[in-house]
Amino acid sequence: MNVSKNDEQVVARKAGGLNPAVIIPILFVIGVCIYLFVLGNPGNFKDAEKLGSGSVAFSSVEGKDIHPESFLGIIYKGGVIVPILITFMITVIVFSFERYFVLGKAAGKGNLDNFVVQVRSLLNQNKIDEALEECDRQQGSVGNVVKEGLTTYKALSHDTTLNKEQKMVALNKAIEEATTLEMPMLEKNMMILSTLGTVATLIALLGTVIGMIKAFFALGSGGGTPDAAALSTGISEALINTALGIGTSAIAIILYNFFTSKIDGLTYKIDEIAMSIQQSFAEFN
Repeated sequence: MNVSKNDEQVVARKAGGLNPAVIIPILFVIGVCIYLFVLGNPGNFKDAEKLGSGSVAFSSVEGKDIHPESFLGIIYKGGVIVPILITFMITVIVFSFERYFVLGKAAGKGNLDNFVVQVRSLLNQNKIDEALEECDRQQGSVGNVVKEGLTTYKALSHDTTLNKEQKMVALNKAIEEATTLEMPMLEKNMMILSTLGTVATLIALLGTVIGMIKAFFALGSGGGTPDAAALSTGISEALINTALGIGTSAIAIILYNFFTSKIDGLTYKIDEIAMSIQQSFAEFN
């Protein structure tokens, strides 16, 4: 099967960055370890000496007799949904840092607005070689797309086999292909942030429902005298999961919108210069 050069470049860009299929399982293991050995550390609970060492999860003491003494212990009492929500939070943080560095690299060196103004000024003077030098110095996604467009511009300006309309079509196609090559790198892993912004709330709701089920079960299981300890445990479990889920979801949504705005800014700059390249070509050729 033959693969075009452009297809190979797209695959290469998609392969860059963090691989979710590898990273997320690792983060899940880390999340479980945090739940068991950080939140579940006996030091976070009353009568720590009776709970053994390592984690209260491995203690012979019943869960209803384990009472938190610190905020970490309170979070631990949120139940089995907590390590999942911790994993979500860590995932949001890790992939946010990854997007931050990738988009920072894509923005290139120097001020992007100044780069756009400089290239447009050079295009208005038909100084293509100088504009190409600016692209080499910029070293970002915008510079890559503009460089491809200008390289095609330069080649088409010396082509005598095509008419002007055909040259414009070829130039536009080259710019579109160059933009398509850059987009996978910019948008990769953004879906993870958007998905977690929704799923974290749903998983938290599941934890809330489980906690309320336990609370109502405790309310009715004691006959005329409800088990106050079990009742409070169920309610606290519900609220802990709600808080973790809402917090994770809010952070994911905010960061997703932040990175989306940065991507939109880069694509706007690309479109702005692409229009200038086409106008310059139409004017000088």
